[in-house]
Amino acid sequence: MRLLVLSCSLNPDSRSRAFARVALDRLHSHGADATLLDLSTLDLPMCDGEAAYSDPQVSAAGSQISAVDGLLVAAPIYNFDVNAAAKNLLELTGDAWAGKVVGFVCAAGGQSSYMSVLPFANSLMLDFRCFILPRYVYAPAAEISDPRFGEAALAIRVDEVARELIRVTSALGRTPAE
Repeated sequence: MRLLVLSCSLNPDSRSRAFARVALDRLHSHGADATLLDLSTLDLPMCDGEAAYSDPQVSAAGSQISAVDGLLVAAPIYNFDVNAAAKNLLELTGDAWAGKVVGFVCAAGGQSSYMSVLPFANSLMLDFRCFILPRYVYAPAAEISDPRFGEAALAIRVDEVARELIRVTSALGRTPAE
């Protein structure tokens, strides 16, 4: 079983990228073969429905996604949705996601957008027949400094999602070629 943690933020001080690194560490600690794909290190074109698909970085990202059984998407929430970079990647590499198990770790500014990952998840489910983990992390900025939550509690929640990704992906017994 191979897993991919997808860091979708383009912000150099991104909290979701920090969550992606925690998730990668947690996956490794549970014995998973996992790698990180950080969108901030790529220069992906905007999906134009035509020429963008032949870009070498699009092909490379699509190959990385195709080669894994499950993904953990670490994304910031902007304007009640996952960020545009995540959506652009999905538009560019859509078929590569087919049948994958997908989980989410999201960083947000406020508490009101906790269901904002659902349009992205719905697209994955309906268009690409992905299996979406029902447990995901949604972490508003206020939780980081709140002593009832804080970074330690968020790390526990990220670990729960990482373990769930391993459990469900293993249970499905899917290989990338299927």
